[in-house]
Amino acid sequence: MLTKTLEQTYFVIDFDSTFTKVEALDVLGEISLAAHRDREAILEKIKIITDRGMSGELSLAQSIEMRLQLLTAHRDHLPALIETLKNEISDSFQRNRHFLAEHADQILIVSSGFKEFIVPIVTSLGIKEENVFANTFVFDEAGNIVGCDCENPLATDKGKVKLIRDLNLEGDIYVIGDGYTDYEIRESGLANRFYAFTENVMRPKVIEKADYVAPSLDEFLYHNKLNRSQSYPKSRIKVLLLENVHPVAVHLFESEGFNVEILKGALDEDELIEKIRDVSILGIRSKTQVTSRVLENANKLMCIGAFCIGTNQIDLKTCTEKGIAVFNAPYSNTRSVVELAIGEIIMLVRNIVPKSNKMHEGVWDKSANNSFEVRGKKLGLVGYGNIGTQLSVVAEALGMEVYFYDIVDKLALGNAKKCKTLDELLAISDFVSLHTDGRASNKNLIGAREFGLMKEGVIFLNLSRGHIVDVQALVEAIKSGRVAGAGVDVFPYEPKTNNEEFINELRGLPNVILTPHIGGSTEEAQENIGNFVPGKLLEYINNGSTYGSVNFPELQLPLLKESHRLLHIHANVPGILAKINAIFAKYHINIQGQYLKTNEQIGYVITDVSKDYSDEVVSELRHIDNTIKFRLIY
Repeated sequence: MLTKTLEQTYFVIDFDSTFTKVEALDVLGEISLAAHRDREAILEKIKIITDRGMSGELSLAQSIEMRLQLLTAHRDHLPALIETLKNEISDSFQRNRHFLAEHADQILIVSSGFKEFIVPIVTSLGIKEENVFANTFVFDEAGNIVGCDCENPLATDKGKVKLIRDLNLEGDIYVIGDGYTDYEIRESGLANRFYAFTENVMRPKVIEKADYVAPSLDEFLYHNKLNRSQSYPKSRIKVLLLENVHPVAVHLFESEGFNVEILKGALDEDELIEKIRDVSILGIRSKTQVTSRVLENANKLMCIGAFCIGTNQIDLKTCTEKGIAVFNAPYSNTRSVVELAIGEIIMLVRNIVPKSNKMHEGVWDKSANNSFEVRGKKLGLVGYGNIGTQLSVVAEALGMEVYFYDIVDKLALGNAKKCKTLDELLAISDFVSLHTDGRASNKNLIGAREFGLMKEGVIFLNLSRGHIVDVQALVEAIKSGRVAGAGVDVFPYEPKTNNEEFINELRGLPNVILTPHIGGSTEEAQENIGNFVPGKLLEYINNGSTYGSVNFPELQLPLLKESHRLLHIHANVPGILAKINAIFAKYHINIQGQYLKTNEQIGYVITDVSKDYSDEVVSELRHIDNTIKFRLIY
């Protein structure tokens, strides 16, 4: 029997679409109807009945009876159902197993579902079997499920209300559920509050009746100041993803319970200023400019993910001053850019594009004039980073002689040769391909003078940054014949969306391949980036690790175990670590682990401590002079 304690708090929790991500009878239908020829149509009917019942459009008795008739299920189907449900426990319930076990005496699972599959699931997380209140199946002699026990109040309309009334619980009652029948407990006056649980499904008619919307169990626990697995609910952390980042990135954030907003296009400065308020994590690609003015309005921003190689579109100095960590994807799309470069070199040196255009016009121009092999030609690489080095290897495999110039001393791969100056490289190359970063000092790196140094009939590629080439000088070099063919993927100004017209002087010129900044836009590259960048952002948010950050001191931290982690970002001035440790000593706090790293601008101190400490400790750490940001995670 349920033990009742005076003034005790009880947590009444629904099962389907709350404790689990799914409606169990819908899943049972998928199993029992696996071989039925009308399976999909019947499953859709079951789902519609479920939704109508949960929103209050159908009575509970009607909903149960109609679904059981459609299921044609058997006792032998239940083991498969239970195995499936074990993998469908809601993420926030999985995370908070400790709370469920610790408060097992106070937690009641009250469901219109069935004990046969509910008990094995909830008891696996520490909930007591005697605290499960649900229907039971009725089987015929052959083991077919033919109905439910009609004597059980949960098989009738307002059954949950009747059950809670019969239990006569003494104390506060909080109800957590996704359905109208859960709200009815509150409506009847038997519960103090009803929390509409929206982690798995959002039912507008239920939400509008709720005292509070709980996007996760973490939110419920946080709201009631109860022990939880997360120091701060992820549902309260807003993520803004711009420029159509890969869906895998969206899934990674949503699966952890973050509040995610997605926009397909880029935003201009004023639009971003409006959107970035209350955003904690920002994801962009190359078009969105994160300026100091934007950052001044980013009141909660903790980190930025650049879903691309470059970060010149982000004011890194201001980010660092404000304690905002920035991450990018320096390797994820390298191969895609290299393949585009190789493909364009071959297309341009063979005059494929003009010939193809003539073919579309019905002109047969079979000629070898001005059409060459790449083998034996000299490829000059301006920039020898991740892309330049891989392009070097692939080009050499095709028989090209590779030369490169980089302001940083780099080890040559294969037989590539380093040039002492840019001028030297330009003068000897048959093909020139740019792979530099987007720093401001590289603006117009290639202009009229540089084109004048190149060989007559050179093939020219810019797949790096738009502003490093004087476009008008390139136009003149093409028209004069100095440049026999050009491939350009990046431009000083690029349309913010696909609906905006692309306007550029290079349009219409012969043997020029223009692409809309798609060097890294392959399914493979975007999926790689979609996994890589969120991985770094989540490591920072969840663990404090900054490995791979372009502006923070890099620290790879161990997983947090049985302790709280205090993260202190501060201006790099002497004495901060001493002040931090003086506070720990003052309050007799045992340090379980401590990590410190600095760069020119900031210091980053991470301290793992035991869970027992006062709020005064946190307050004093926040108010140390030169503190930029302080964060607590567990």
